[in-house]
Amino acid sequence: MKHVEITVRVRYQETDQMGFVYYSNYLVYFEMGRIEYLRNLGLPYSELEKESIFLAVVESHCKYRSPARFDDLLIIKTWLSKMKNASVEFCYEIRRRDEENLIAEGSTILACLDENRRPRTIPDKIKTAVKGSGLNT
Repeated sequence: MKHVEITVRVRYQETDQMGFVYYSNYLVYFEMGRIEYLRNLGLPYSELEKESIFLAVVESHCKYRSPARFDDLLIIKTWLSKMKNASVEFCYEIRRRDEENLIAEGSTILACLDENRRPRTIPDKIKTAVKGSGLNT
C-alpha cells in the first residue's frame, strides 16, 4: 500500500457564505485520510493511543487550487512521504470524484509523543507496518 483514497461528501455545514468549503475543513479532510491510512496499515489510531503512542501535528500546509462546494464527492488521497526518528510526514491530494484537477494539496508533519507528551522514537510496530506497505523511507 503506497497510498489510501477515501471518499467524502461535502456537508452543508462545511461551507461558507460563498458556498465554498471553508478553508480549515481541508485540514479535517487531511486528518480523515491520515486516520484511514493508519487503519489500513493495521494501526488504528485508537489502539495506538491505548499503547501511549500519540502523533501530534506540529506543522501543516495546504495549497488551495479550486473551491469545493456543498454535495461534491471528494477523493482524498493520502500517503506517508517521510519517516524520521521521531516524526512522520503525510501528503494529501483532494479532487472531485471522476476529475483530474486538484482542489487542494498539502502535507502534515506529526511528532511521535509518549504518555507524558514528550517526544519519543517511532515504535518498531509502526516502522514494521510502514515497511511492509512498500514505502521506502
